[in-house]
Amino acid sequence: MLSRREALASLAAAPAMGLAEAQAQNQFYAGKTLNIIVGSSTGGYYDTAGRTIARHLARFIPGRPSIVVQNQPGAGGLAIANKLAHTLDRDGLSIVVMSRALPQLAFLNDPNANFDPLKLTWLGSLSSYKDDAYLMVVNENFPASNMAELAKLSKPAILGGTRGGSTNITFALIGKDMVGMNVDVVRGFPGANEIWLAMERGEVDGQIVDISAIMVGRPQLWAEKKLKPLIAFGRTTRLPDYPNVPIARELVKQGDDFALLDFAELPFFMALPVVAPPEIPADRAAILRKAFMDMAMDETFRSEMLKAGIMTSPVDGAYVQGLLEKAAKTPEPIRQRFAKLLADK
Repeated sequence: MLSRREALASLAAAPAMGLAEAQAQNQFYAGKTLNIIVGSSTGGYYDTAGRTIARHLARFIPGRPSIVVQNQPGAGGLAIANKLAHTLDRDGLSIVVMSRALPQLAFLNDPNANFDPLKLTWLGSLSSYKDDAYLMVVNENFPASNMAELAKLSKPAILGGTRGGSTNITFALIGKDMVGMNVDVVRGFPGANEIWLAMERGEVDGQIVDISAIMVGRPQLWAEKKLKPLIAFGRTTRLPDYPNVPIARELVKQGDDFALLDFAELPFFMALPVVAPPEIPADRAAILRKAFMDMAMDETFRSEMLKAGIMTSPVDGAYVQGLLEKAAKTPEPIRQRFAKLLADK
């Protein structure tokens, strides 16, 4: 049994030990390098966000680590998502700017999506799509200016798309199946920049893309109204600046379509997610989550993002986790229909 003196000494030492441990945790990142991995090519929406994060995040991490950005495109981002879940070091020194659509592929049991979204360490999302929209846009010389005119064309609009898991392909297919969009998709573009170039050369008529991504890739076309938006996804109300552009939810035809569209549009509410591997040390996860949100709410950071054309409406990791838990509970028939829609087209 401890003497009174020994007991008092033990009690006095406990806070000091806790303080020392906390200080050690807070200095973990000092002198280290934090890797930000972007699963797409340079110059696009995710890459611009990743490089802006890299310029600011260290200010909010105790120890102010060096930060480097690595682009690792492959399989529409699935390559890095699978690596994140299984082989990326779980030391808190790597985070990924992930394509928002990839968790859905996992919920659909896609054989190429070898990860469980619910087990990843979500730091949050820079956008909850509060001020954004996912638009089908076409070049100004395209012969249709609204959905009614598009439906009457003898030839479909040719849209550019990337690869499996990308929202530009997903929503082109949903639009064809549920909204009657008269479109076909050319797949296989490495990233958004290549689709823009194809539009400029007249190889495709348009694409389905965020307003933010337009502002990153071709802001002058948007400012000069040389792009024609025909329909908006990812919103429950029309854009105030484009009151004549319908939202998809106005045009769906059957009751089950609303449930499918709800599942399909869910990624927009975590439109720019940042994530770390599963099972990283809890103290480092807490540091990264706090640093991410502190950065995301910082006016200097948000101002730079806006200058780059990306509107921010941040949500934290718990919010993203909740969205994914909701998606995981989507009834199986709805998920099967969504999977069949993607597989059959």
